[in-house]
Amino acid sequence: MKKTLIIATISFFLGMVIAGLIFIYSPEKNYPDNLAVAQQAPALSSNLYASPSVQTREDLDFVTIAEKAAPACVSVIAERVETRTVRSFFDDSPFDFWDRFFFGEPRGRGDREQEFRSTSQGTGFFISQDGYIVTNNHIVEGAIKVDIISLNGDEYEANVVGTDPRTDLALLKVKGKNLPYLELGDSSNLKVGEWVLAVGNPLGLSHTVTAGIVSAKGRQLAGGGVPDYQDFIQTDASINRGNSGGPLINMQGVVVGINSMIISPSGGNIGIGLAIPTSLAKGVIEQLEEKGRVVRGYLGVSIYPVTEDYVKLLNLKTKEGAVVNTVEPGTPAEKAGLKPYDVIIALDGEPIKDNNDVRFKIAEIEPGTEAELTIIRDGKEEKLKVKISELDTEPETSQKVSPEKDLGITVQEMTERIARRYGFKTEEGLIITEVKQYSEAYRKGLEKYDIIIEVNRKSVRRVNELEKEIKNTDPGDPIMFRIVRERNGQVQESIAILRIPE
Repeated sequence: MKKTLIIATISFFLGMVIAGLIFIYSPEKNYPDNLAVAQQAPALSSNLYASPSVQTREDLDFVTIAEKAAPACVSVIAERVETRTVRSFFDDSPFDFWDRFFFGEPRGRGDREQEFRSTSQGTGFFISQDGYIVTNNHIVEGAIKVDIISLNGDEYEANVVGTDPRTDLALLKVKGKNLPYLELGDSSNLKVGEWVLAVGNPLGLSHTVTAGIVSAKGRQLAGGGVPDYQDFIQTDASINRGNSGGPLINMQGVVVGINSMIISPSGGNIGIGLAIPTSLAKGVIEQLEEKGRVVRGYLGVSIYPVTEDYVKLLNLKTKEGAVVNTVEPGTPAEKAGLKPYDVIIALDGEPIKDNNDVRFKIAEIEPGTEAELTIIRDGKEEKLKVKISELDTEPETSQKVSPEKDLGITVQEMTERIARRYGFKTEEGLIITEVKQYSEAYRKGLEKYDIIIEVNRKSVRRVNELEKEIKNTDPGDPIMFRIVRERNGQVQESIAILRIPE
């Protein structure tokens, strides 16, 4: 009896060991992995996996997608001319150094402007067989020449079809046929967690492919140096300098974004890259191809998002909508009767989510079109009719005047919008945006934000009109400016006589 019990016990433990070995070493196909389990449990897969089409490891074929994308991606090399101030201690006299040391200003020419050639390099990609290329505006902005180099070493000189600084996009064109290209997909279907590839030329390393996921959508950045219209895709696919303008590609092999910038304290990749979504880029690219520029609607308000404080103070029911902060005089918003503290909750019957939603929806309206705004004012809902105008075609830029006969001023053409922004009563002329220290203009008392309305008793409204008068004045001869200076609500006019440097 005792012997039988011992045999039974040993047999039991041997059976357990054998069963365990069979379980561990069974063929893997009999036991689905995590992805297969997700297929069997649709209720869970929608939370775990971003795209219904990406459900098996076989679908994550980075090699095939990279091979398809590489020939369509190109290096973009932009050449531009830059002007820099060069400090020379011994231009005219060996005593210039000591004059600068003791008195802060040399007797000779001292600081002078010199032109330098510089290049910037980024990435682009073909979007058509006949040679249209998408890239970033900041790569080609101000370029006098743009060269394209493909994967197989073919070189092209590109024509800049159009640029849009407000989204940081540019469209180029090269002569060619049957070129490899990538399809622009629909980024609105992207989901956080979905796999994406970034292709580009980071740090001069041609055709680099990195993989990551969509980390977030709809990113908005504050501060200088960022586009006016933003709806960034955030990804942790490695992006470094030189990747700008390259494609962000999903697992179906179509472009869902254009890599634009990184967030980094060191200037290198830390896993936060930003791409312009194709849902924003498509309309811009179409307009650049058709018109060479982008036409946007303009309302004329500054707006804030609705916070919990606004909900309480303005008697609102939800945080949806946008609070009107200021209304610019003479704009469609003022003519329609919009006021500060109004809350815009709908445009043409379509609900408004937040302040950025207002900006994008207004921008999409054809100038001259009448639209209906639904607002909440003093707790009551009202409707206003507004006729949308056109946003300035280009951001305001300053221009240095006559470097060869340098008076030391940088000017910008006055517009009604600039006058409203700075509270100026004068709406015509040239506003001085910079006065170089120790220049002729500086010595004669001209200041930043002075407005030039006449030169040699002739009205000036355009930079080229000022340039013409300076060009026709010989070195050493005087030139007369009529200046308007507006400070603290006071308007003063004065005459300044400058001498053209010899």
